[in-house]
Order: sequence, then structure tokens, then C-alpha cells
Amino acid sequence: MEPGILGIFGIIVGIIFLIWLFFYLIPIQLWLSAVFAKVYVPILQLVFMRIRKVPPQIVLKALISSTKAGLHLKRDDLEAHYLAGGNVQSVVNALISADKANIDLDFKSATAIDLAGRDVLEAVQMSVNPKVINTPPVTAVAKDGIQLIAKARVTVRANIKQLVGGAGEDTVLARVGEGIVSSIGSATSHKAVLENPDSISRVVLEKGLDAGTAFEILSIDIADMDIGKNIGAVLQMDQANADKNIAQAKAEERRAMAVAEEQEMKAKAQEARAKVIEAEVQVPLAMAEAFKQGNLGVMDYYRMKNIESDTNMRDSISNPPSKPGTTSSEEGDDENK
Repeated sequence: MEPGILGIFGIIVGIIFLIWLFFYLIPIQLWLSAVFAKVYVPILQLVFMRIRKVPPQIVLKALISSTKAGLHLKRDDLEAHYLAGGNVQSVVNALISADKANIDLDFKSATAIDLAGRDVLEAVQMSVNPKVINTPPVTAVAKDGIQLIAKARVTVRANIKQLVGGAGEDTVLARVGEGIVSSIGSATSHKAVLENPDSISRVVLEKGLDAGTAFEILSIDIADMDIGKNIGAVLQMDQANADKNIAQAKAEERRAMAVAEEQEMKAKAQEARAKVIEAEVQVPLAMAEAFKQGNLGVMDYYRMKNIESDTNMRDSISNPPSKPGTTSSEEGDDENK
């Protein structure tokens, strides 16, 4: 290509770039939309928004929608909220919804709620249309030992003033569960709870469980009530088993002591027999010594032997030995013969 043609091509590219840059820095179509909506923003401010890294379309759309709804918001406030990391359009929509529903919500409170991480538009919608929260199954035991499993539906409405710093749904569910457990636990019989489940709702509502939370509890309805285990009977069975184990342990202890005492008595008996045998061994020695000393004569010895033989004979007559291979009936027949 010739140098003249290259120069013309470069000029055309430069002009196209300048036109693109102009329309990028100055969104004419968006500015015209704002003008027709009676939102007057200087064109130079749109350029400054680009420089401040604020998308003009977000701010202008928010200004247009708020102005059409009868709200008067400042452009600087919207830019500041965007630079702080907030959701500008969500805040504006929440302000419009709150204004239509006659809910007292100003721009400062809405931005604070949004920056706190809560969905301010959802909060306004929940204030108009309350939300129903289903609790997980709550297990409690009445005074008669019967376990009850309850499920409740909690109807809550967002408390705009408590959204910043107020507790969330988890706290509400925990408090409601605690109230259900306390109400069932104070009941004398599980039958009374089954007959009047609304008594649980009344007791729980009277405790003011929504204090310090971002919600206002409108009603607590018992959706389902089931009978669980007989905890009283289970505890009694466990106690009986524990008592049985204790009794068995004590009986085993007594048996061990009795066995030990028996072994001790056997040891003492063996010791006594050993002493008797030892004493019988000393008899012949004593008799020999008596012969030597002259304290025992031959006739005395024979007389002692005769007495001993007579005693053995009497013992054999009174306790005759049984014949081998015979029964007790055969021995009786022999005696009769």
C-alpha cells in the first residue's frame, strides 16, 4: 500500500476510536433517558463517574426509578453506597416498596441494612407478606415419662428497626424449640398436651422469644405431634439392670469371701490333723520314756492294749464292714438269715 493510503486508514481508525471513547465516557442515550424522566445530571458528571469507577447506568437507572416513584434521592449518596460495596438498585427498590406499603424506611437505614449483608428488599417484602418458618422435629418428655415429638410453623414478620444487629432465623428456631421443650416438660401428662396442643403455642408466645431478633413472631402453630418412647420405663429398666448388676457383684463378693473362709477352715483342719499326727508320734516315745522311768509296768501296758482291743471290737460290731459286690437289700437278707 502507498504511504498516502496508510495515512488515510490511520486517520479513519483514530476517528472511530475517538467516537467510541466519546460515547463510552458520555452515554448520550442514557443521559437523554434521564432528561426525559426529569432527572437532570450534567454530562460532565457522567464522565467523572467513569473516572471514579462508578457505572453511570446503575446510578441513573436508580435515580430514574426513584424519581418516578416520588422519592428524591441524591446522586452523591447513590455513588457513595455503590463505592462502599452496596447494591444500589436493591436499596432503591426496597425504598419504593416501603413507601408504597407505608413502611417507615429512610435511605440511611436501607443502606445500613444492605451493607450489613441482609437483603433489604426481601426484608421489606417480608414486612408486607409474613414468612412461615418450619421448625425441625423437637423432642420433649412430659412428667409421666412419655416422649413427644412436635413440629411447629412459626409465622414471622421482618422487624426493620432490628435488621441491623438483630439475630436471625436460627435464633428464632432455637428459642421456639426451647419453649416447646419447656412447655411439654411442665405438662403433667402427655395426654393433656395431645388434647390441647394450642397450650404450647400460648406458653411459647408469652415468653417474648422475638426479643433482640430481626423478626416479630406473629403466631406459633403446632403442625404435627407424635408419641415417641416411654422414657420413664426405659429409665426404670436401666435402673433395674444397674441394681441387678450391683446385686450380682455383691453376691459374687460374698461367694468369694465364703470360698476364702472355707479354704481357711480346711487349712486349719489340716494343721490340726498334722498336730494330732505329731502328737500320736510322741506317744510311743512317751511310753518308752515311762518304761525307763519305771512309771509304766508291763501289766499296765497289757491292760491298755486289752482296753484298746476291746474298744476296736465294739466299734467293729457296731459298724460292720459291707461285703464287696453286695447291695444294701442283700445285706438285709443276710442279716435276716
